[in-house]
Amino acid sequence: MSNPLPESEARELLASNTIGRLGCIVDGEPYVVPINYVFEGDFIYSHSLPGRKIDGLRANPQACLQVDEIVSDMEWRSVIANGVYEEVLLQSERRAFLSKLLASFPKLTPVESVMAHDAAAPDPIVFRLRVDRITGVGEG
Repeated sequence: MSNPLPESEARELLASNTIGRLGCIVDGEPYVVPINYVFEGDFIYSHSLPGRKIDGLRANPQACLQVDEIVSDMEWRSVIANGVYEEVLLQSERRAFLSKLLASFPKLTPVESVMAHDAAAPDPIVFRLRVDRITGVGEG
């Protein structure tokens, strides 16, 4: 039987992981994609190249991040952080959080692979979700 997680435990789960599923609405339909992220304070930071996800978030900034920790069918925890999409535009902030993101992910992700191999590639978009609600459940 699943039980609600205290917010402190839900926050710990978000902070201890680096991969989650971003949920948003694109063209009136749910759209869910895996992202790398860093959770800090009340913000979830990530980055992306321009595309469908960013277009959808710009049009409808309400979004969520879902993260799981699964040991077995009977022992697991799951958290959803709801928030509002914001692009990080100030260059000093962009550099600082891009450095934190890249330090957390030493292997190249698709964004960095494109940047490394294509000098004409667009700059990555650094964004955050301003978290306004965190809920979680677990079992075991």
